[in-house]
Amino acid sequence: MDRIEEELAHLRRTTEDLSEVVARQARDIEKLTRQVTLLLQRAAEQEAEGSGGVVLGDERPPHY
Repeated sequence: MDRIEEELAHLRRTTEDLSEVVARQARDIEKLTRQVTLLLQRAAEQEAEGSGGVVLGDERPPHY
C-alpha cells in the first residue's frame, strides 16, 4: 500500500509540474502571437507607404 501511495504522490507532482509547463508555454505562445501580429501590421504599413524597401549590395536607392 505504501508503494502505491508513493507512486500516486509522484504522479501527482509530475502532473502539477507538467501543468505549470503547459501554462507557461501557452503564455509564451500568446505573447509571441501578439508580437508577430504587430510585426506583420508594421510590415504592411511600411509596404503601403513604400518605405519598406531594403537596399542590398550596390543597389541604388530609389531617389537616384
